[in-house]
Amino acid sequence: MPGDVGAGRGASAYRDFAVPEAVARHSRAWLAAPPEERHVAAPRPSATVMLLREEPRLEVFVLRRAAGMAFAAGMIAFPGGGVDPRDADAEVPWAGPDVSAWAQQLGTDEDAARELVTAAAREVFEECGVLLAGRSPDTVVDDLRDEVWRRERAGLLSRAHSFAQVLARHGLVLRTDLLSLRGHWVTPECEPRRYDTRFLAARMPTGQVADDESTEAAVAGWRTPAEILQAQQEGRDVLLPPTQVMVEELARVADLDGWLRHRAPVPKVLPVPVEHGGRLWMRAPSHEAVP
Repeated sequence: MPGDVGAGRGASAYRDFAVPEAVARHSRAWLAAPPEERHVAAPRPSATVMLLREEPRLEVFVLRRAAGMAFAAGMIAFPGGGVDPRDADAEVPWAGPDVSAWAQQLGTDEDAARELVTAAAREVFEECGVLLAGRSPDTVVDDLRDEVWRRERAGLLSRAHSFAQVLARHGLVLRTDLLSLRGHWVTPECEPRRYDTRFLAARMPTGQVADDESTEAAVAGWRTPAEILQAQQEGRDVLLPPTQVMVEELARVADLDGWLRHRAPVPKVLPVPVEHGGRLWMRAPSHEAVP
């Protein structure tokens, strides 16, 4: 991609990503400070979901974050957000891999795994109305047009009730088997607001409709990976490095179901700010994750 720089080969290979000026300002100030004076905020655990469909080309549901957002304002992103304390509720009914299996895959303890998987499903329901749950371990809700679902989403956003309560009220189980772990990125230490984010993917459930009613999004909708990357190249869209890498991976997917089933290693990536060529970049290891 124009604006990116790659160097090295094999295990030492890296890639430099151009960053928006707002990010560059934070980074330059952080780099200019003596190391002992550099504040490093603790990253907040979070999860984001790449909803995918074939129409017939592969498309992913993305949103442009509202200009007033404290983090990544105006940038292209996937539905997602930070873990809520109630995501750890052991009463969330699960189907698919159990908590211990998810803990092994995520590289966490079981409490953190429960929080991350529940947060992923909750956020995608809050932000675009897609519910990865069914009345049995092998079904998925296929009709969310009733006004009750709008009220449930509003209650989650206001924290009036938990995701566990929503599922229990409707006799549903969370379909964790529909989620596939695809990436793990941590916000650079130079940023004042940081997240430790798992990127997951899921095929769009048949019969459901993703909407653009999230207050966190200026616009939202389905786009092909190629369209997103072309818009970035032309300066119409801005993507942070993790989003860009995920979209580039999607652009190479030839067999969606096979890609979702494949459990490739997911290393943690922590970009670091570097300056060269009169610009500031975020440097990260270069990984080719598609089988």
